Amino acid sequence: MSASPPLLLDALAFAAHKHRDQRRKNASASPYINHPIEVARLLASIGGVDDMDVLRAAILHDTVEDTDTTRDELVEMFGERVCALVLEVTDDKSLGKDERKALQIAHTAQLSPGAKLIKFGDKISNVRDVTRDPPAGWSLARRAEYLDWTEAVIAGCRGVNSALEATYDGILRAGRAALAAEQPTAG
Repeated sequence: MSASPPLLLDALAFAAHKHRDQRRKNASASPYINHPIEVARLLASIGGVDDMDVLRAAILHDTVEDTDTTRDELVEMFGERVCALVLEVTDDKSLGKDERKALQIAHTAQLSPGAKLIKFGDKISNVRDVTRDPPAGWSLARRAEYLDWTEAVIAGCRGVNSALEATYDGILRAGRAALAAEQPTAG
């Protein structure tokens, strides 16, 4: 057990360095690293995930997609399995946003169980953020569309972890209720 914290901390240090100049799109422009930390925390604390490779991949899940991190770098530093998990949840940024979103829906059911866990954590975190501290300039309609899209992605992850599933469902319900409460009233 003593080897586990250093493994996780190495992934955290790597991700913190790679995301060091990045901010979330929310109005408060929070440090980007907060998101991958939250994803790993959700997996461990709510999902009961103790697979160190899955937790490290959760922390690293956006490094290839959003930084200059390469596949070879991940393999060298964290091994083939962690790299494979990260790549499973990485969007191809050479494609347009709509195509990337459609591919996430289409491919999620084929992901490994570990990658599905990471998707759950990612979408729980993102739904919470889009509801509570949305990206600047996102309309209510765009936020609602995002929630609908995450539901379509998560449909392919169902059955992998009942606690994460219940948490996602609760966060989604709360998010929709919060958006409905923000709707201007007619009259």
